[in-house]
Amino acid sequence: MKFKKMLAGLLVTVVMAGAFTGCGNSKTTSAVAEDGKAQISMMLTDFEGSPLSGDAGAKVVAQMEEHTNTHVDFTFVPDDNYEDKLSLTLASTDDMPMIIAVPKMSGVIVGAAEAGAFWDLSDLITDASKYPNLSQANPNVNQSLTIGGKLIGVYKARDIGRYGFGYRKDWADKLGIDEPKTIEDMYDMMYQFTYNDPDGNGKDDTYGVSLCKYTGPFDIMQTWFGCGNGWVEQNGELVPVHQTQEYKEALDWFKKMYEDGLVYEDWAVRDTATWQDTVKNGECGIFIDVLDGARRVGDYFVNENIPSVTDSNELASMKLVGTINDKTLATTGYNGFFVITKAADTQEKVEACLHFLDKMCDDEMITLAGYGLENEHWKLGEDGFLVDLDEGDVTSSKAYSALNQAIAYIPRLVAESPALKLTERKEEENAVKAANVDYAVFNPATSYLVNSSTYSLAGTTLDKMLDDARTQYICGQIDEAGLQGQWDLWLKQGGQDVINEVNEQFKANK
Repeated sequence: MKFKKMLAGLLVTVVMAGAFTGCGNSKTTSAVAEDGKAQISMMLTDFEGSPLSGDAGAKVVAQMEEHTNTHVDFTFVPDDNYEDKLSLTLASTDDMPMIIAVPKMSGVIVGAAEAGAFWDLSDLITDASKYPNLSQANPNVNQSLTIGGKLIGVYKARDIGRYGFGYRKDWADKLGIDEPKTIEDMYDMMYQFTYNDPDGNGKDDTYGVSLCKYTGPFDIMQTWFGCGNGWVEQNGELVPVHQTQEYKEALDWFKKMYEDGLVYEDWAVRDTATWQDTVKNGECGIFIDVLDGARRVGDYFVNENIPSVTDSNELASMKLVGTINDKTLATTGYNGFFVITKAADTQEKVEACLHFLDKMCDDEMITLAGYGLENEHWKLGEDGFLVDLDEGDVTSSKAYSALNQAIAYIPRLVAESPALKLTERKEEENAVKAANVDYAVFNPATSYLVNSSTYSLAGTTLDKMLDDARTQYICGQIDEAGLQGQWDLWLKQGGQDVINEVNEQFKANK
């Protein structure tokens, strides 16, 4: 396998220099079929096997082609082989699909983009009259897919505002604490949850916040201090956040939180698998991570009939919060993306590809890919909500589920109509995620790190150095001099080279 990957990389490197100076060939030679529908080709990942199979699969494809007015020549590649197939496909212009799904940004993709393999979509998808869905793409997410000033892909959306926290609402009510808005509010809640007996059992057996050896919550919390997300722009340059004053303020806050006993003393070695359990069993009052994680704790309270500490006839509950100081950590905003290759060798074909991707974001197609055919795989209930007739039936769902790999989910991840009936807790989660978007802090260096040769080789090690130094400082294992020593070592072992490589690209992209 390693030899295959090396061979694929070499092929891409050798072939790309000349392969994309002209127009590539397409699996589909004519832009329009006899019935007037556009013709395109597309390569996608197959996660389940037998995609769009059987008679129902044929009906699903027919419905898709009717709605999009497009015939699609699909190539589904098993997930285990997709990385190798992607590299080889990019090195072979004779049989290249017009649209290729890319799981993640990589050196191979950056190299292909720089060699001219993909169309620049910067001025195309902003046309709202042609592409009412794609034109609503988030500019910050698009920036992550911009190479050399060119937008190389249509991202597959994921929740931007997924990060936040949940707290025991009944604990807060018992102690008279309002929803925290500031860092001071947050610390006060943590402190009172630890020392003011929020469960009313008369014992000193609670903690403010649940933490474990997974350090993602610190990434979320430090964003509240204004240090940025991974990197931040200061004075015209991109700076890693640990070099900012705001980051040090956050670290000192975390250190005080630890010294004041608001978290488990051994949090840094606690297993992630038991992380949520400490909130479920009433030991900790705050869960900081993805909002759906905190919501699932609230689901547990309801499903297991856990009583509220304020009224035994009511149930315990989690209140979800997205921001502190009007800031929250943004996700990348995407989970893979689609590139339009030069196999789409005319403007007409490029527009046909974009038209297809745009129409696939309509509610009808999101429902088709998610639930299949009406009255065969799903139906409308008497209350007007969608009833999934295939729930748990992985065999029946093969007829349509692979189609979700062809959807960008812009501007929404789920269909507005028909819709599944949601619990109040899920509705709260969705509302907080949506509100977070306007306050989410993005990482401005995402696309540049991919093209940093030093980061490609040593990024994992360098990131771990920073994480370990943060943990050691919080827990008192190193002092400020030791912390600075670790940061200096980070620079010497490649960090400074990464900074230089990132900023060289950043300035060239302005």
